[in-house]
Amino acid sequence: MVDQFQERLPKWLDRAAFPFESRWVETSAGKVHYVDEGPRTGEVVLLVHGTPTWSFEYRHVIPVLARTRRVIAVDHLGFGLSERPRDFEYTPEAHSRVLREVIEKLRLERLALVVHDYGGPIALPLAAERPERITSLVVLNSWMWPLGEDPEMAKAARLAGSWLGRLLYRWFNASQRLIMPSAYADRSKLTPQIHEQYLAAFRRPADRVLVLWALARALLASAPALARLWDAQQRLAQIPALLLWGLGDRALPPKVLARWRQAWPQARVQELAGVGHWPHEEAPEQVARALDEFLPRSSAAQVKLATA
Repeated sequence: MVDQFQERLPKWLDRAAFPFESRWVETSAGKVHYVDEGPRTGEVVLLVHGTPTWSFEYRHVIPVLARTRRVIAVDHLGFGLSERPRDFEYTPEAHSRVLREVIEKLRLERLALVVHDYGGPIALPLAAERPERITSLVVLNSWMWPLGEDPEMAKAARLAGSWLGRLLYRWFNASQRLIMPSAYADRSKLTPQIHEQYLAAFRRPADRVLVLWALARALLASAPALARLWDAQQRLAQIPALLLWGLGDRALPPKVLARWRQAWPQARVQELAGVGHWPHEEAPEQVARALDEFLPRSSAAQVKLATA
């Protein structure tokens, strides 16, 4: 008998590349898709994606981490296999509220947090609220401050959030067809097969405006929320952290990493040369190994692994 939820899986989904069991949790804004792999007891790792992707971007690291941990990867509303309500705001603040609901409904009391891209502005506010619940933090090419403070990045953000940006997002799918490939250090790593798993989720021009352009506009519009997050940096700095950074990222260049170093001088840093904005896509083995070595493991699973 086919599970009623599995019937929701779209035909474009590559089940060979993404073989994990799909699950959904009901929130006040809509149904959120997630995968939940590994032992159900012990250490929990929550993987939070950015834009314009979905949990598919973590497919290489999930099996490695799930050997000794419970690994949960969510799709924000509007992304991947989650619902796409028309009346949702699709701002980082709104996504953050939904993620809080997901954490509460899944009863995740303590967890390690891995964030990438917009996953930082979405998930880190929750860590700042309750830092005692976060066992460790990993930041993959992300930020937690108003981008308008940097003239060069502010200029790019103004374009993305303008009427011209809206046009480019709607009719040319700029986020996925222009910005995404340009942020790879090695564009050959974004194969047509991989790219299709991201493109297929946004076939409709209106959806690109509703979901993707909303976050582009928030690059500057969400400055007050990002300023509050930056003000909470000392609370986050108490948490063991790893900055895992692709140095070939054209969207968030090395100067962004330099600011992270300043904010979190105690953090462990691993730089990946020749790797761009999606380190876990371009150097999956290196990233999976770094995460596996840094993140806490479930003690029972660790013993089992050692005696295997």
